[in-house]
Amino acid sequence: MTHFLAKASLAALLALCTVPATVTTAAAAGPQTNFVVEAQYHRPIRGCSPMHAVRKARDFGLRDARITRMSPRVVVVAGRDRRGWDRITFANVRGCPLIRR
Repeated sequence: MTHFLAKASLAALLALCTVPATVTTAAAAGPQTNFVVEAQYHRPIRGCSPMHAVRKARDFGLRDARITRMSPRVVVVAGRDRRGWDRITFANVRGCPLIRR
């Protein structure tokens, strides 16, 4: 009987401790986070971002596209197209212009 009471009291204690934790995470989705999220996306983009290069490579027809090399001048994205493995080279400037396919 003592083991049952010990386990029941431990379960009740854990249940009471999780209630304040769920309230704080629900309060974190308030209007303050919208300002932080919006402020992150208004940075000036200097160069070709890796996500933009992968997105453009997927638009050109590469599947499983991923960055293989990134230097101050070029961003190389490799992946598969219908003929096999291929890679696309973008310039590391704003807009990610295509250099070589």
